[in-house]
Amino acid sequence: MSVLRMVILGRQGSGKGTQSLRLAEAYGCVHLSTGDVLRAAVAEGTQLGRQAEAIMTSGGLVGDDIMIPLVQERIGKDDIVANGVLLDGFPRTADQANGLESMLDARGQRLTVAINLDVAVEEVTQRMMARGREDDSEDAITRRLDLYEAETAPLLDWFAERGLLATVDGLGEESDVFDRLKAVIDQRNA
Repeated sequence: MSVLRMVILGRQGSGKGTQSLRLAEAYGCVHLSTGDVLRAAVAEGTQLGRQAEAIMTSGGLVGDDIMIPLVQERIGKDDIVANGVLLDGFPRTADQANGLESMLDARGQRLTVAINLDVAVEEVTQRMMARGREDDSEDAITRRLDLYEAETAPLLDWFAERGLLATVDGLGEESDVFDRLKAVIDQRNA
């Protein structure tokens, strides 16, 4: 088995976060969310981190011009080079995916698999409503899911065109979903 470099995609409420933690533990790779990358860069006080902090403090979204180099910096660190990575929340757009492909190519590396944890809109809406968070009003959920469809869903085609996409049914018991995810990863990494 080689070092795993994976991306996990899925609508909010699909169980992506829960499954990502389990997968990272099972395979010994680093679970890297966009938030983790941003917080680490800010904490380290790097030039990119300071730029990202200024944008976030003003309520803005960190653009690709900062996000792509931040991820590139992070995936070049020894823990990820040695143990692999599960990217969660990056890439979100085709431009970010192109950036990821370029940074891996420059190191002679490739993605192992991009997993789409597939759960229907109706189901994720129910799951998010059941969480009872303040920001989980039906309108807010609908807006987030619409944004996902508009921005992130086209990534599925990007990964499919490169033979990297594996869609996994995200319905069922947590352990059953995990077993399906592991089967796909093990097959791709055989």
